[in-house]
Amino acid sequence: MKARYLLFFLLLAAACTPKARSLTILTTDDVHGAWFDSTYVGDRTRPSLMALNWYVDSIRKADGAKNVLLIDAGDCLQGDNAAYYYNYVDTTGEHLFTRLSAYMKYDAVSVGNHDIETGHAVYDRVTAELGRHGIPFLGGNAIRNDDGRPYFPLYKTFRRGGFKVLVLGYTNPNMAAWLDESIWSGMTFKSLIPLVQEDVDSVKAKERPDVTIVCIHSGTGKGDGSILESQALDLYKTLSGVDFVVCAHDHSQVCFHNDTIALINTGNRARYLGVGRISVGPNGEKTLGTELIWVDKKKTDPVMREAFRKDYEAVKTFTLQKVGVLSTDLYTRDSYSGMCPYINLVHRVQLEGAGAQVSFAAPLTYNGTVRAGELVYNDMFTIYPYENQLFKLALTGKEIKDYLEYSYGLWLADPGSDHVLRIRAQDDPRNNQARWSFAERTYNFDSAAGLIYTVDIRKPAGERVDIKSMADGTPFSPDSTYSVAMTSYRANGGGGTIIEGAGLSKDEIESRIMGRYAEIRELIYRYIKENMILDEDLLSGGAAIGRWEFIPSAEASDRIEDDMMLLFGK
Repeated sequence: MKARYLLFFLLLAAACTPKARSLTILTTDDVHGAWFDSTYVGDRTRPSLMALNWYVDSIRKADGAKNVLLIDAGDCLQGDNAAYYYNYVDTTGEHLFTRLSAYMKYDAVSVGNHDIETGHAVYDRVTAELGRHGIPFLGGNAIRNDDGRPYFPLYKTFRRGGFKVLVLGYTNPNMAAWLDESIWSGMTFKSLIPLVQEDVDSVKAKERPDVTIVCIHSGTGKGDGSILESQALDLYKTLSGVDFVVCAHDHSQVCFHNDTIALINTGNRARYLGVGRISVGPNGEKTLGTELIWVDKKKTDPVMREAFRKDYEAVKTFTLQKVGVLSTDLYTRDSYSGMCPYINLVHRVQLEGAGAQVSFAAPLTYNGTVRAGELVYNDMFTIYPYENQLFKLALTGKEIKDYLEYSYGLWLADPGSDHVLRIRAQDDPRNNQARWSFAERTYNFDSAAGLIYTVDIRKPAGERVDIKSMADGTPFSPDSTYSVAMTSYRANGGGGTIIEGAGLSKDEIESRIMGRYAEIRELIYRYIKENMILDEDLLSGGAAIGRWEFIPSAEASDRIEDDMMLLFGK
């Protein structure tokens, strides 16, 4: 009898003794539609969800699926042929992203700014579909204008690793600076500070979680509160009661932690898998860990590939349809050294599409090539990878010049530098460069068409641009008003060019809008279909496009060529 009582008390004591618990958090972000391991043309492969899933499954097997949480920090629905196809072409069934997320057993996804860019019809549909699979599309700082509640879910709780886990999700608060209000009508985007801390305090009081994760589509930033679109490090430094900040947006690979909080940013396009670990020992001691795992594109999950083969074939058929014929190779990188056929094509389409006198355009593909010969729809994504609308604004001649001065200020180094282009000798994870890279984002390097002008590399920022005339030789006046074609991103203040450069306030921009048109990629597609052959006449300057050049010509050409060699090699 005594032995029986002793055994009972030993078992009771064992049951009451705290046990060690451990949770693995797997993170992705900015996948931008890199769902398939193929680029649809030839036999080239790339990192993708197909390969990333191999790592996710391996970790779930090693750590136990009940101890693993998989979350994504946004920008899922834009950036690739497959995303475009299931956003706008095949809209009858469940969205491919929804099916992929369910297949991979994502637990939660935050909304990215490029997800919002797809428009209400797309992100509202995906929100509902994900919700039916139990996957919240989180965006707690997108606040409804009618009732003040979040437009997207704010949070969800999970039981994993012996913990009650709270995941709160937020989108980028700077949305209004990039996207036309019609795309995000009915809501307002709040800064993550102090909102996240307020939500953490409120929801934790209600849910009483053991682990709290904040998943945000916001860049890492400087941690000094100066960048609205990149507040992750600000939160890392100030949040109380949070274990992990999972961030995104700036395409940087970052992970670090201290004794109380960790931060993970995996970069973009499924190149890395973020791993966070938290364990609590028998005596309550907490340990945090973070790492980034490089994704080997060759480790494609064959079962997953086969499961979505029909979807891949549908996208491939769509993107290989013939569009027209190109008479010369297009190199997007040529845009950095002056006028070139690639950027001339974009300018020409914008001028004609908006019926504008002037066009502003920048290279949106960092280093892409479209070969001469038969063009297919797949080439449209190299020429124009984003779903930007075309806008037309009224600007004075002075505002046009100030706009260009600001753009070339980002583009060019200061006089006396060893370089003409503003480049630096350090890695740039945004463009995956191993050596030299631009100091500023190249998609903000706007040139102009419809004008004849020069850019003097010897002069300081603000004094470089000399506009001689309109493209047809008629006078250009600082006091006259001109119609100017540009992207919806630019027209809403993206890159700062229209606000800090041209000097328009956010409120004033709306009164300057003269027209809104179709997406620029669609206009390029229509233009090529209409002309069928893009020859040198269409891709050159002339009375419509005008011309511009860096001066003094010989010096600028030689020195820029040296800079381009550092950036791109031969």
